Amino acid sequence: MKNSLNMKITPVSLLKYALPTILSTVFMNVYSLVDSLFVSNLIDTDALSAVNIVGPLLAITLAIGTMIAAGGSALIAKQLGEEKDLESKQNFSFFLVFCVMVSVIFAVVGLIFRQPILYAMGADAALYPTCEAYAIPLMFVIPFAMIGMLVQMFFVTAGKPGLGFGLSLIGGVLNIIFDYVLIAVIPLGVAGAAYATGIGYVFQSIAGLAYFIFKRNGSLSLVKPKWNGRALLKACGNGMSEMVGMLSISVTMVAMNIILMQKAGSDGVAAGAIVLSAQTILSAVYMGYTMGIAPVISFNYGGQNNENLQKIYKIALRTIGIMSVFTCIAMFPAARPIARLYAEGVENVIEMAVNGMYIFSVAFLFMGFNLFASSMFTAFNDGRTSAMLSLFRTLIFLIIPLLILPPMLGVLGVWIALPMAEVLSIIMSVYYFKKKKSVYHYA
Repeated sequence: MKNSLNMKITPVSLLKYALPTILSTVFMNVYSLVDSLFVSNLIDTDALSAVNIVGPLLAITLAIGTMIAAGGSALIAKQLGEEKDLESKQNFSFFLVFCVMVSVIFAVVGLIFRQPILYAMGADAALYPTCEAYAIPLMFVIPFAMIGMLVQMFFVTAGKPGLGFGLSLIGGVLNIIFDYVLIAVIPLGVAGAAYATGIGYVFQSIAGLAYFIFKRNGSLSLVKPKWNGRALLKACGNGMSEMVGMLSISVTMVAMNIILMQKAGSDGVAAGAIVLSAQTILSAVYMGYTMGIAPVISFNYGGQNNENLQKIYKIALRTIGIMSVFTCIAMFPAARPIARLYAEGVENVIEMAVNGMYIFSVAFLFMGFNLFASSMFTAFNDGRTSAMLSLFRTLIFLIIPLLILPPMLGVLGVWIALPMAEVLSIIMSVYYFKKKKSVYHYA
């Protein structure tokens, strides 16, 4: 059976293969921000602040699932390149069952200890009731979100990225529809946004599982899982950077929320949410591209096709360079309209957010290359290098400026810290690009 990962490597073929993942990432990022957009417009900016405070909670609980999904995807794509079909299916099924078990544990722990967790994440006495109203239903969403994320990644590995995009599109539309229904029509307040998110994930996870259960002749399908501790450890090692990245981003968001709450109150937290929303929207294209071509890298690495690896590396750097310049330039005309989408009529929040986005635009010149570096080494099953890059980019290079600059510059220091982390990270990415080329023969 011919696998669609075994393709002729050209700029067009890579972009065509990655396009469904790009579209899926763009749409998923947009609809993940829909909750914020609806609550800010249909409720108030305090509700936006609450959603931003609770948001990292879901990301933290999904970090382990992301680690296994990303690392497992690289491992399984490599096994497909080595023509180990049965082993790849058994590992896929095992990873899925394991992640469901982990997600249920996280949901239960989050529900039991929600009060101390939410206060630790930046809620104060005034915002806590709103945070709790959003967090409780969100906990029940976690297992479905975990499954949805896993099947989305493995659709790409199975050579069916278009199906993954289709499911995320429908799930996103459902989320948007029910956001309006459960906030504006049935006034459930901020809890309605969490229920709407759940409906989108439930559809995506159930439909994805159905495909892998009933599609028996594809590259991947669900079979009787077989415990494989070695494969689990390998997947965790491969995907460590993704887990580190998600945990670090969540920790950073919590730190930002605490600092902004101290410096500018709930308006500052709302402005921070808008800046991060703009980052998510505009960086989604090259995020999707790096994820979309990762299985192609793993497949050719498993097949020891160094010529193709070299082509992928050169094409990816050029493509990401073009995307990076575009997103940097796009931030300037997009900043104020994005801010007004979230905070129409609240001029203080709009001005803080616009200033933050202007400063942050510099980060886009480097972010795509940093994301590609981490993703590429994950695809090579080099989790240690990938994790090191991700740890420094999303935590160390960001937390240090956040601790130093805001006491001197106030809110301005928060905005400067964001692009500073990307500038420092690109130095590290270039170092590892040069160091590892003789190991993986991509250049």
